[in-house]
Amino acid sequence: MSRLEGQKAPEFTLEGSDGKKHSLKEYAGKTVVLYFYPKDDTPGCTKEACGFRDRNRDIQKKGAVVLGVSRDGRASHEEFRKKYKLPFILLSDPDAKVMKKYGAFGKKMMYGKEVEGTIRSTVLIGSDGKVVKHWKSVKNAETHPDEVLAALE
Repeated sequence: MSRLEGQKAPEFTLEGSDGKKHSLKEYAGKTVVLYFYPKDDTPGCTKEACGFRDRNRDIQKKGAVVLGVSRDGRASHEEFRKKYKLPFILLSDPDAKVMKKYGAFGKKMMYGKEVEGTIRSTVLIGSDGKVVKHWKSVKNAETHPDEVLAALE
């Protein structure tokens, strides 16, 4: 079990692709799928985002909202959203402060080499503000949205 599971989710306020500030407290009473990804419009990140897009209606039926987080800026996020018709907000964490709180930034292996960067991961936050499930390292970006939907069942 992750150290986050069962704990109160760390609070955050980040700029969204819509130009507004978004805080976790705004979503009180809702289940939040907070997914962290490395970069807008890259192959794995696009597959994951489109997977969440394609399952968004089912996720919403479960009373949940999807929020994506990367270090990209608002303009990049908005372009990515428009290009792939993403129906959810993308949040910008340029200095990775929020990512670090959630264990989504640090050392990882990339092309057989250890680097520091964004760790593809997801946190499912219950309507009570506590972390229900934490995928510390997503292995398959394309099928991961199905895992999240199954966890909401």
